[in-house]
Amino acid sequence: MRLKKEPSVNEPAAMKQRPFLALWSLAVIASVAAFVVHLGLRGKIVDLGYKLGRARAEQGRLREVKRVLSLEAASYETPQRVEMVARTLLGMTPPPPERVIPVRAWIHLKDEHAGDEQAGTTNEGVVPAPDPAAAAAPAPAPPAGEVSP
Repeated sequence: MRLKKEPSVNEPAAMKQRPFLALWSLAVIASVAAFVVHLGLRGKIVDLGYKLGRARAEQGRLREVKRVLSLEAASYETPQRVEMVARTLLGMTPPPPERVIPVRAWIHLKDEHAGDEQAGTTNEGVVPAPDPAAAAAPAPAPPAGEVSP
C-alpha cells in the first residue's frame, strides 16, 4: 500500500510562490538581456561617432588640399610661370632672330599662289593676322593715276 502524503500547512503557500518566482526570474532575465543589448548599441554609437569624426577631419584635409591645388593650377596659367618653367625645367631659350618668322609677313594671295606652286613652296591655309596699327590708321590715298579697288 501506498502511503499518501498528507498536505502540510506550508504547501499551499509554496504552490503560490512558484508562479511568482518563475515570473520574477523571467523579468530579471529580460531586464539583463535588454541592458546587454543597450550596451551593445551604445558601443556601436560611440564607434560610429569616432568614425564620423575621422571622416570629417579627412574631408577638411581634402578641402584644404583641393584649395592648394587649385591655387597651384592657377599659378601655372600665368605667362610668367610658363616662361619660368620653360627656361628652368625644360631648358628652353628664346629663338635667335633668324629663326623667327613673323606671321604678318606671310601674305596669301591667289595670284601669288600659282607662282609659289611652280617654285615648289606653298603657304596653303595661311591667313595673315590683322595689323592693329593699320586698322587704327586711315588707309593711304592711292598715288596719282592709279585706281583703288
